[in-house]
Amino acid sequence: MQSSFILVVIAAYFLMLMLISYLTSRKGSDNDAFFRANRSSKWYVVAFAMIGTSISGVTFVSVPGMVRNHDMTYMQMVLGFFFGYLVIAYVLLPLYYKLNLTTIYGYLGQRYGRNSYKTGAWFFLLSKIVGAAARLYLVAFILQSLVFDAWGVPFVVTVIGIILVIWLYSHKSGIKTIIWTDWIQTLLFLTALVLIIWQVTTRLGFGWDDTFRAITANRHARIFVFDDWASTQHFFKQFFSGMFITIVMTGLDQDQMQKNLTIKSLKDARRNVISYGLAFAPINLLFLSLGVLLLIFAEQNGIALPDVSDNILPVMARGHLGQVVLGIFVTGIVAAAFSSADSALTALTTSFCVDILEMGRADNPEAEHRNIATRRHVHLAISTLFVLIILLIEAVGSDSIITAIYKLASYTYGPLLGLYFCGLYTRVKPVDKWVPYVAVAAPLLCFVFETGMKLQFGYQVGYELLLVNAALTVTGLWILSLNPRKL
Repeated sequence: MQSSFILVVIAAYFLMLMLISYLTSRKGSDNDAFFRANRSSKWYVVAFAMIGTSISGVTFVSVPGMVRNHDMTYMQMVLGFFFGYLVIAYVLLPLYYKLNLTTIYGYLGQRYGRNSYKTGAWFFLLSKIVGAAARLYLVAFILQSLVFDAWGVPFVVTVIGIILVIWLYSHKSGIKTIIWTDWIQTLLFLTALVLIIWQVTTRLGFGWDDTFRAITANRHARIFVFDDWASTQHFFKQFFSGMFITIVMTGLDQDQMQKNLTIKSLKDARRNVISYGLAFAPINLLFLSLGVLLLIFAEQNGIALPDVSDNILPVMARGHLGQVVLGIFVTGIVAAAFSSADSALTALTTSFCVDILEMGRADNPEAEHRNIATRRHVHLAISTLFVLIILLIEAVGSDSIITAIYKLASYTYGPLLGLYFCGLYTRVKPVDKWVPYVAVAAPLLCFVFETGMKLQFGYQVGYELLLVNAALTVTGLWILSLNPRKL
C-alpha cells in the first residue's frame, strides 16, 4: 500500500514536468533556446529556480542527518556561501557578460589559449557528471527502498527510469525548459520542508515557541567552533571553504552560471545572484533545525537510528511519521533531486557541444539542423553515462554523499580556481601547451599533501584543500611563464 501511494505521487509529479516541457518547447527548441533560453529569462524567475538547482536531494537528506555527528556547524560554511556569491556578482558576472559567452570556459581560451580552454571544460565535465550522479544516486537509492524493492524492480531499472524521465522533458528546449521546471520544483521542495517540520513538531506536541526553545537548548545546536584548529569543523576552515566552494561550484561552474547567462542584462543577473545567495542561510537553517527535531523525536520515542546519517530522515519518514509525511518527503526529495540533475544534464550537454565539439552558431538552416541532431545525440550519451556512474557509486557506497561531493570539488575545481585567479588578477602568461599538465599535477600533489599531513601530524585536511590545490596551480602557471622559450 505504501509503495503504491508513493508511485502515484511520483507519476503525478512526472506528468506535471512533461506538461511544462511541452509548453516551453512549443516556442522554440533550437540550440540557442537549449543553451541560452534566447537570453530572455526574468531575473526573479531564475533566482527562485536557482535555489532548487543549488539545493539538491542530497541536501534534503544529508544536511538534517549531519546534525548527529557535526551539530549545526554546517551553518559556518553556509555563512561563507553568501560572500562567495558577492564575488560572483561583482567579479565574474561582469566578465562573462562583457565577453558574451555561451559557456564560461570561453574566457580561458581568450586569456591563455586553446589548451587551457579545453582543460577548463574537461575539468568541469568530470566534476559535474560525477557530482550530479552522486546527488541523483542518493534519491534513486531512497526511491528503490521505499517503492521499487517491494515491486521486485532491480536498482538498475530504477536508475534508467529516472534518467529517462529527465531526458524526456529536457532534450528539446534544454535550459529554457529547465528554468521553469526548476522553479516549480523549488516551490515544491521548500513547501515539503516546512510541512515536514510542522508534522514533526505536531507529533512532539510543540508550539512554535516550544520548538525554538527545544532546538536552541539541544546539545546539537552548536554552530560555531573556535577552539580546535585540528578539527575540520573549525569556523575559519568552514567559512572560507564555503566562500571558495561557492565561487568554484557556482561561479566557475557552467551548470550554475548557464541560468544566469540567460538573463538579458548584467544588472538583472547580479540581482538574481544576490537574491538566491541570501536565501541559503534561512533554508539551510531550517534543514539543520529539522535534523535536531528528528533526533529529539527519536530520543523521546526510543527509536534506533540508522548507522548512516544520510538515512535518518528517510527512515523516520517511512516508518515513524505517518503516510502524510512520507508523501511530502518523497515529493520534496524528488523535486530537489530533479532540479539539480536536469540542470546538470543540460549544462554538460552545452559544455560538450560548445567547448569540446566547438559547435558555433549555424549560418544556414541545414547546418542548424545538423547541430541540433548532434546536440541531441550528446544529450542522450551523457544521460547514459549518468546511469553508469550511478551504478558505480552504488557499488562503492558512501556514508555521507554531501561530504564526498565537497571533497571531490576540492580536487577537481582547484585547478579551475587557479586558472581564473591568475587570469583575473595577474599578468602571468604561461605556455598554453603545458597548462593541462599543471592542472593534472596539482590535484595529485594535493592527495600527497593530504595523506602526509594525516600520517605525520594527525591533521585532518578539510575543504581548505581547495585553496591548496588552487595555490599549486597558480605556482605551476607562474613557473611556466618564467622562460617560455625553453619550454
